[in-house]
Amino acid sequence: MPKALFGPDFQFLPHREVLTFEEIARLARIFVGLGVEKLRLTGGEPLVRRDLERLVALLAQIDGVRDITLTTNGSLLAKKAQALAQAGLRRITVSLDSMDDAVFRSMNDVDFPVGKVLEGIEAARAAGLAPIKINMVVKRGLNEDSIVGMARHFRGTGMILRFIEFMDVGNTNGWRMDDVVPAAEIVQTVNAVYPLEPVDPNYRGEVARRYRYRDGAGEIGIISSVTQPFCRNCTRARLSAEGSLYTCLFATHGHDLKALLRGDADDAAIAQRVASVWQVRNDRYSELRTSLTPGTPKVEMSHIGG
Repeated sequence: MPKALFGPDFQFLPHREVLTFEEIARLARIFVGLGVEKLRLTGGEPLVRRDLERLVALLAQIDGVRDITLTTNGSLLAKKAQALAQAGLRRITVSLDSMDDAVFRSMNDVDFPVGKVLEGIEAARAAGLAPIKINMVVKRGLNEDSIVGMARHFRGTGMILRFIEFMDVGNTNGWRMDDVVPAAEIVQTVNAVYPLEPVDPNYRGEVARRYRYRDGAGEIGIISSVTQPFCRNCTRARLSAEGSLYTCLFATHGHDLKALLRGDADDAAIAQRVASVWQVRNDRYSELRTSLTPGTPKVEMSHIGG
């Protein structure tokens, strides 16, 4: 949430417009009834929501949930990790774009150092949240020089470092390839120092391509959301804080579920609405933007380790 946009004068949603924990849990229970198995809390920064562990506890009580996880920038993780684990959180993903303080701050517009994120990661490990995944967004001209250093730091730790192509998120962006370090280049950069070999996906629709170090020091993931979009296999939906259902990260139009929640709709009616939205979804935003953008590299990565 860049300070230039979300300064002290920004008008955030009134608290009454934000879903309560009980409303979120009710919707989650309905989603699970429709086949959802994994729940992820994200943001923004989810740990700024007061008493978030209470929401985790509500979600953990839902029969059929196989995985509850959370993505965080790590700024509050050291204080929250143990309570989250005790509430039922099973694993965690931490965003960290460089081990260098200056680069990290320039990428994220934050006022805390890398050391604070690392402290949070260690607290998560001590709390038993595993496997811990580390997300590094790579942007040309800012942090591509940090790729090998990040790989070096997390090799052999049991944590999974995931490199993510920079996405110019939103519908008013330029989708500039100048800012993108292609996934194939990232893999080659790591492979030149720490030889890699490809690994089969864990499940259909997994967004990250997996590679393991040939010396047995663990694995990395590559999320090629720009140069090799995964729209066709995407199985994710997003519920916003104010109760809108989105079927794509780039969607400009959500489907209001809050009105149903706060009206007289029962669970069956809400489930029918969710199912009707999902059955007609045809989101291919990233694929279409990539195909229409000049200079987008189309590179296969399967030769690594061959």
